[in-house]
Amino acid sequence: MKQYDYILFDLDGTLTESAKGVELSIAHMMKTLSLPCPDLSDYTLYIGPPLEDTFRGMCAVPEPLIADAMQIYRDYYDIVGMPNTRVYDGVFPMLDALRGSGCKLAVCTSKNEPVAEKVVEEQGLLACVDAVCGSSVDGSRKAKADLIPYAMETLGCADKANAVMIGDTYFDAKGAHLCGVDFFGVTYGYGTKEAMERYGAKAFADTPAALLPLILH
Repeated sequence: MKQYDYILFDLDGTLTESAKGVELSIAHMMKTLSLPCPDLSDYTLYIGPPLEDTFRGMCAVPEPLIADAMQIYRDYYDIVGMPNTRVYDGVFPMLDALRGSGCKLAVCTSKNEPVAEKVVEEQGLLACVDAVCGSSVDGSRKAKADLIPYAMETLGCADKANAVMIGDTYFDAKGAHLCGVDFFGVTYGYGTKEAMERYGAKAFADTPAALLPLILH
């Protein structure tokens, strides 16, 4: 028996271990633009929020260079970032079990949607989900509070009580809270349990397999 019919998954830190590739790509972008690179050792500061927000905020990229920064990052991420990404152990059987139970699954990520689709396909996850929902190219849809309703609509979910967001950072938890959607946090990613608790996480899973009893009863 399912507790939820529609399951929305964050990508980085929830389905995939990707921080090193993101770190390398940001460092390359900053070097290419001859800008001082911030300390990238704390992944919780930039894994989760929209990339443009990270560039404007912690990276202090001047506004006229944001478009160039995005393109430099994406070009490098294609070559270096994706090969430094892997699917967490246990994710594939967890997704298979959920789909086998009749759940509809979507990747719901702040990554640019074409980039997200490419990552999902490269990692062999495309056949495991029903939709890949990411930020829009023009930046009009980028925060989790915008992405969650978009993913629900894409899956055909009309009742938010039938949906749950699963992620590893407070950005995911906050987005779910703002949308009135339940949230489960995973503790093996890049965020902190305390930060997710502040935004009303209902439960936590230490492994992908531990998500199953939270969703299926």
